[in-house]
Amino acid sequence: MDIFLQFLGTTAFATMTMGNFIMIIIGIIFVTLAIRKDYEPLLLVPIGFGVIVGNIPPIPGMGLSVYDEGSVLRYIYFGVSQGIFPPLIFLGIGAMTDFSTMLSNPKLVLLGAAAQIGIFLTLLGALFLGFSPAESGAIGIIGGADGPTAIFLSSKLAPHLLGSIAIAAYSYMALVPVLQPPVMKLLTTREERLIRMPPPRFVSQREKIIFPIAAFLIASFIAPGAIVLIGMLFFGNLLKESCVTERLANTARNAMIDIVTILLGFSVGASTQAQTFLTPQSLLIFGLGALSFIVATAGGVLFAKFMNLFLKEKINPLVGAAGVSAVPDSARVVQAVGQKEDPHNFLLMHAMAPNVAGVLGSAIGAGILWSVLVN
Repeated sequence: MDIFLQFLGTTAFATMTMGNFIMIIIGIIFVTLAIRKDYEPLLLVPIGFGVIVGNIPPIPGMGLSVYDEGSVLRYIYFGVSQGIFPPLIFLGIGAMTDFSTMLSNPKLVLLGAAAQIGIFLTLLGALFLGFSPAESGAIGIIGGADGPTAIFLSSKLAPHLLGSIAIAAYSYMALVPVLQPPVMKLLTTREERLIRMPPPRFVSQREKIIFPIAAFLIASFIAPGAIVLIGMLFFGNLLKESCVTERLANTARNAMIDIVTILLGFSVGASTQAQTFLTPQSLLIFGLGALSFIVATAGGVLFAKFMNLFLKEKINPLVGAAGVSAVPDSARVVQAVGQKEDPHNFLLMHAMAPNVAGVLGSAIGAGILWSVLVN
């Protein structure tokens, strides 16, 4: 019996807490949603299983968790905590992004900018709730619905909140099909949802090649703090559009981004140990994140309605909801909601313009916040 009791003392059962049990259940829910509901499975499966792994209590004296010096998980998590993984993901996103719809109708860029209002209103809300300016900036970026950007900024401004912010950002990205449609329908009339937009104009190859270089120069001078994210995004896009580096572009948008997504998702999930994650701060962050995402969606829709007051060719206000940078899920949601009203109304290509503009907007917003709040 003494030997058996001694053995039990070396198992995770001896140090298991109710908090660990709750987090393991949350991890299982994430995996279930990914498999049964198809909610961003490429994100929720690695994150959900990482949550399960991270909440198996480690044995004292053994370096196992992301917080233990010398552990394998800590080395993997280094790419998250030091902001290495997000730029690599941006490289892959750039290599798979087509900016031609945005270039064909530049005024739709304004919808991507308008959706970023969620970031700054949430920053004010976080300040009101007692978070520091740096913490508030990191929390506010959740409204951009851009997980890599949220991780990058929080690793610079509020590394102690990194796990909570990352999980909140990716959770709301996965719940785009659930959270956005009610807001879109509430703020639009049926007549507005039936608006048909003219097809995008043809964009030449020269325009596609010039754009990433010119846009990087403009954006980097506006927000130097976003150089790494925007630089990698436009570098990946140049690999794609130049048509002479197809092997590199193909690697960036397939093998590399898949590998980084696996490592990032799993290690972020493993960082959610109940002892450090289940805190009142985390609950506030989740609440603020939901508010931020809803405000960002509403901001894009309402700004589209405002633009229609001055435009002869009207914009379908649903397209404004794609201004959050959850690419391409927000654009797909716009398409789905639009086709419920009119099965022959194709909004996907139009929605991609504010969608990719939202990626730029959230990255520039992160750069501005880092520059202003770092001190």
